[in-house]
Amino acid sequence: MTKVRWGILSTADIGMKKVTPAIQAAENCDVVAIASRDNERAVAAASELGIPAAYGTYEELLAADDVDAVYIPLPNDLHAEWTTKAAASGKHVLCEKPLALSAAQAEEMAQACEDAGVKLGEAFMYRHHATWVEAVRLVRNGTIGDLQGVQSWFSYYNDDPENIRNRAENGGGAIMDIGCYNINVSRMLFGAEPVRVEAAVRRDPTMKIDTLSSAVLEFPGGGQATFTCSTRSEDYQRVNIVGSAGRIEIEIPFNIQPDRETRIFVTAGGEPPVAPATETLVFPAEDQYTIQARLFAQAILDDTPVPVPTSDAIANMKVIDAILATPDPSTT
Repeated sequence: MTKVRWGILSTADIGMKKVTPAIQAAENCDVVAIASRDNERAVAAASELGIPAAYGTYEELLAADDVDAVYIPLPNDLHAEWTTKAAASGKHVLCEKPLALSAAQAEEMAQACEDAGVKLGEAFMYRHHATWVEAVRLVRNGTIGDLQGVQSWFSYYNDDPENIRNRAENGGGAIMDIGCYNINVSRMLFGAEPVRVEAAVRRDPTMKIDTLSSAVLEFPGGGQATFTCSTRSEDYQRVNIVGSAGRIEIEIPFNIQPDRETRIFVTAGGEPPVAPATETLVFPAEDQYTIQARLFAQAILDDTPVPVPTSDAIANMKVIDAILATPDPSTT
């Protein structure tokens, strides 16, 4: 086998507009099937994206002999069910973030895939982009001294009660949708798990999902990450990484555009704060979803570990669990 044959489990927007075309662009991938619970929708999606086969149920796609792996962009509350069913059908799984509704559920999913002998990946695509590969390298090699803190913000505005991101029963809320990135990037940069988590959480009184959440994560050795995520704020995202001898600013950390150059700013020396020595690193345009697909497919073809182990997804969910356990005084 020289290419991984993919099936897309759902016609969700992120799959149709971003991920599926990106998988198609990877040289070691073929998208051979797409499924929906509505056959007409599946057929229309297949026609739009040039996919050979369309199925009116997810079960039919999972039964297809010519599908090696599936990408799951379903709502969060369906991740566990369909990951487990895909594993039982012998399909490798790339599942959208967050992997599950809880760490315990993520552990069950990981075990199901291990028992079935298939690979499981959580689709945190940003980690594979050159901007982040270089940022992590700079932190690890001491360019900014000892890592002291990671400060991040991620927000957008969405108050539509019908949107799955605002429905508690579907695993909605700011932390589950975007705060998971803030947590993930903090853990990735420190290369460790937090020993303490403190949070402030504001919930919508009607929708019952968090709309503004902030947290402090303390890591071994005393380093700290602080972040805020919101689904009731202006579209904005930033990551600042501060060390004992410098800092790194990530201009567009998560929604990295596939058609334009990206930049990170590395400051070390000079005369901060008025005249810091800042170097701008520029990276050519590249689709982070294509990189993700290529790396996951290569792990299947070579039978090597996936780029980020499932244990990382479980650890991320443990922090999410801790934050979402925080009561909102205004709603109690």
